[in-house]
Amino acid sequence: MTSFFRLEVDLDDLTDAMFAFVTDPNPSRNDRDVIQELGDINHDLVDLLECMVLDGTDDREDVAAFVEAVFGSQGTGPTKMES
Repeated sequence: MTSFFRLEVDLDDLTDAMFAFVTDPNPSRNDRDVIQELGDINHDLVDLLECMVLDGTDDREDVAAFVEAVFGSQGTGPTKMES
């Protein structure tokens, strides 16, 4: 990301929303706001969450580690992907 833009993320709220997604057994989980917003940033992030669903992730700390790795202070940050 360039020095002209800064993405500010509430890590706890994002972790909660992503954890709710990966632990929701209903197909309607794809309609959650967090999925729409992450898809706008980089759809690969949604793909990784879907992998967590398939893997049966049920530990919030696993999701928190993912959020920290991508959006935390030492994270790589999302990369905007154009289709």
